[in-house]
Parts: sequence; structure tokens; C-alpha cells
Amino acid sequence: MTADILTTPLQTRIHEAIVQAGGWLGFDSFMSMALYTPGLGYYANDLRKFGLMPGGLTDAGSDFVTAPEMSPRFGLALARQIAEAFQATGTHEVWEFGAGSGALAEQVLQALPQITRYTIVDVSGSLRARQQQRLSSFGAKVHWVNALPENIKGVVIGNEVLDAMPVKLLARVNGVWHERGVALHEGAFAYADQPTDLRPPFEALGMHDYATEIHSQAEGFIRTLADKLQAGAIFMIDYGFPEHEYYHPQRSMGTVVCHRAHQVDGDALAEVGYKDITAHVNFTGIALAGQEAGLWVAGYTGQGRFLLNCGVLQDMEDATLADRAMVQKLINEHEMGELFKVIAFRAKVGPVWSPLGFSQGDRTHTL
Repeated sequence: MTADILTTPLQTRIHEAIVQAGGWLGFDSFMSMALYTPGLGYYANDLRKFGLMPGGLTDAGSDFVTAPEMSPRFGLALARQIAEAFQATGTHEVWEFGAGSGALAEQVLQALPQITRYTIVDVSGSLRARQQQRLSSFGAKVHWVNALPENIKGVVIGNEVLDAMPVKLLARVNGVWHERGVALHEGAFAYADQPTDLRPPFEALGMHDYATEIHSQAEGFIRTLADKLQAGAIFMIDYGFPEHEYYHPQRSMGTVVCHRAHQVDGDALAEVGYKDITAHVNFTGIALAGQEAGLWVAGYTGQGRFLLNCGVLQDMEDATLADRAMVQKLINEHEMGELFKVIAFRAKVGPVWSPLGFSQGDRTHTL
């Protein structure tokens, strides 16, 4: 598959990287440059990315909408979980990764005045400016950082963060495994395969041609959090599957998808820098990475069940029809309620407790 003739500064930068790498760049490196090259990558440029218009209509100037923008009740439900985690762990700080438009931070801060410090880690300068404007009323309580400290004591949250971390592509062709990367063909980006010793973690894939991903960076991120988290908990929300579903024989085309103008496509090599590139999360790999680094898996379930356990339907008597419709999208199994999952970790030391969000329907045993 080939893509655009290379004309933009970002495309030129990636072109140079491919040449310097000897003509072939691993897809994880390509994805990292496409999303995070300072000032040029999708998450580092000034393009509008998230949003709904008043009344819940799609904002034509954005690319996709996340759960906190759909309904403030998402953040309120998560805040109930954070409050319980505060009480159980004796902490009062929140760390949010990839805060997007700042909607979730605003909702959590409004619901939990006991928060002493809310720290946002976001690589996007343009998104940081938007967050600072939105959260200005909370004053010095909100902080932004570019690097993690030596230790974290508090509750770590991340909504749709893991899916945006670069992945390696693997492809089995005629029974032989390859790593799929990006090369140059007639002045455009094109996929190219190289033999590799890498393998998916789950081998029951049959023998037909098969493309999939491995998630070294997302798992490394969880290990880093495990090393930093001295007290508290971690809650990660994203779309994905446990390993036996992720590497199902019928999922033979992989899970990499792109988002632009609320449309989904599978061509990551086109419109580079102008659209999001994501991959579904292998939650078994995430759980194992946390366990191996010393964290305790505290729960795993679908987003719908998690939100219901956290009281998302409380005080809905005066809700508008639009708000009710958005909450249904968040919890219904045929919409976001089942596609999105929530995984939680407890710090390696501290009290043993069971989070509210997994009080019913915990599926940790399926990982």
C-alpha cells in the first residue's frame, strides 16, 4: 500500500529518517513520528482533535470525541472511584496522562474539592494551552509536567492513552513471520516486510496469512508507572481485548485504525500528521506488565459495568434527553460499554482493597 507524495515538513522529516535507517523504518518508529514529532505530529500540532457541539452534535472541525466530552457524568462516575481510592490509600493527588481537551480533568476537579494537586502529563503543546485555558479557574491546584518525578503518590488515570502508544506490526506471510515497517516507493511511503524473530504472545493463530501488533511501548509505560507509584492506584480506560480475543484467528488484519473528521480508515500511511493512528489494547499484556513490575491487578471489566458500579445513573431524574442518550452510548454493550475496558492496579505496597468500579462484573479471570 502506498500513500501521498511526500510534500509536508513532517513527511520530509520521516523520509529523512527512513533514509538514515537504511531504507526501512519500523512501524512503531513511523507511528511515533507521525503522532509526536514536536510541532508537526498529529498530537503535537495545532489541529483541532476532540469535540462535540452544544446538544451533542458532532463538531465538524474535530476528528473524534472521547467519553468525557460526551457526558460530564463520565467524569463524575470516575470521580466516585477516585474518591474511594483516596480513602483507601491515604492519598489526595491525581495524575492524568493524555488529558486531551481537559474535559475529564475539569469534571474530576469539580467533583472532588479534596484534591490537593492535579498533575497533567501531555506531550502536546497545543492541547496543553487548551487545557490551561479550560482549567484556569482551579488556579495553582493544576500543574503540567513533561517528565515523571522519582515517585508518585496518588491516583493515576488515563482515558484513551494506551491506544495512542506506538506499536510494532507483525505479519505472517506464507507461514513466515515478518516485522512490517515503512519504506519509500516512487516518492511515497509504502509498507515493507523484514524477517524477524519477534512473535505475538499468543500463538493460536492458525497458519493463514495474519497481521497483528505487539505493544512494547504501552507495556513499558505500565512498568514505568509501577516503578514510580509509591502509594495509590492506577485506572486505565481504553478500547481493546484480552489476549485470547486480541489474537483471534479471525482478527487477521490487525487493529490499527485512523481517525479524521469522525471517519475511520485503515491507511496509516496517508495524510500523515493530519489524522490519529491507534491500535486496540491487549489488556492481558498490560496486566502482565504491571504484575511483573510489582503492581497488583485490582480489577478489569467493561466500561459500561464500571460506570454503572460507580453510579453513572444516579441523579438522572432531571437529565435532558440528549444527556440520557450520551450516557446510554457510554454504557450500552453494542456501543462503548463493551468495546472499552477499564483496568486498575494497586501500588506494590499499601492496603488491600477492592475498587468500587469492579464490585460487580469483574473479569480479571479472563485476562
